[in-house]
Amino acid sequence: MWIEQLDQGMMRIPFELVPLDEVVPWGERSALHWFGLTQGWYGLEVGGVELLRYTEQTLAWTRENPAAEPPWVDYYVVRLWEDLLDVLPSALEPVPDDLAKFFAAGAEGWVVDAGDPDALDDSAVAAWEAYNLRWTDTSYLRFGPGFRWWRTLSPEDTVTVAWRFTPDPDGEITFSAPLSGRRTVSTQEFVAAVTDFDHRLLQAMQKRVDHLAAAGGAPGIELDIPGLIREQAQRRTWLRRASARHDDTDWAAVRAGAAILAPHLA
Repeated sequence: MWIEQLDQGMMRIPFELVPLDEVVPWGERSALHWFGLTQGWYGLEVGGVELLRYTEQTLAWTRENPAAEPPWVDYYVVRLWEDLLDVLPSALEPVPDDLAKFFAAGAEGWVVDAGDPDALDDSAVAAWEAYNLRWTDTSYLRFGPGFRWWRTLSPEDTVTVAWRFTPDPDGEITFSAPLSGRRTVSTQEFVAAVTDFDHRLLQAMQKRVDHLAAAGGAPGIELDIPGLIREQAQRRTWLRRASARHDDTDWAAVRAGAAILAPHLA
C-alpha cells in the first residue's frame, strides 16, 4: 500500500524506476538507450496536492495489480526532468507585481486569440511568448495536465504553479487532484525540489549505467555502452546549465501586450 504524508507549502517529486530487467526495449531491434532506461512512475506534489496521482478507479481499470505499483503516472521519468529544467530559467525570472494577474489568469480569458502569433503585433507576441515560456505540457500522457509556473517577489519570494486538466470524456483516466487550481511554494523550496529530483534521478541512473557497463550489456538487447556512459556524464551538466541561463524579458513590451490580450486584467 502506497501512503504518502504531504505538508502544505512543500514541493516534492517522487519517482520509482521499473526494475532493470523489466524495462521494455524499443523497436524491432530491441534497443535501449538512456531515455528508455528511465521507464517508471513519477508524481508531482505541490502544497499538499498530488498533481500526477491517478484515482483508485483509474488504477483499478488500467493496472493488473494496482497495490504493487506507485499510484503515479507511468512514463519515462526523464521527461518530467527535462520539462522542469527547460522551464526553470523562466520560472525563476520574477514577474513584475502589476503583471502577476496576467500570468495567474488562464489564456482562456484572453480577448484576443493568440493561436496565430503572426496575426499579433510585437507587444502581444512578447506577452504571448513570456506566458508560454512558463508553460509545461504533459500531452504525452493521456489527459495529463498543463502547468504554468511564475515567480513573484511581493509580499514574499514565491513560485506559483497553476494547473488545468482536460477531462476524459469517457471517465476512464482521472486524477486525484482538482481539475484546475494553483499552489504556491517559496522559491527556495521550488529550487530545492528540482535540485533534489535531479540528484536522485541521476544517482539512480548512474547505478543502472554502472551495472550495464560491468555486465557488458543486457542479453538480447541492443545497447551502446560507451554512448550510455557519455550521455550520463553529459546529463549531469543539465541542471547547472539550466540554472546559469537567465531570461531578459522586455517587461514594457509584455505589459503593452498583456493590455491587448487581457485588457480586463490591466
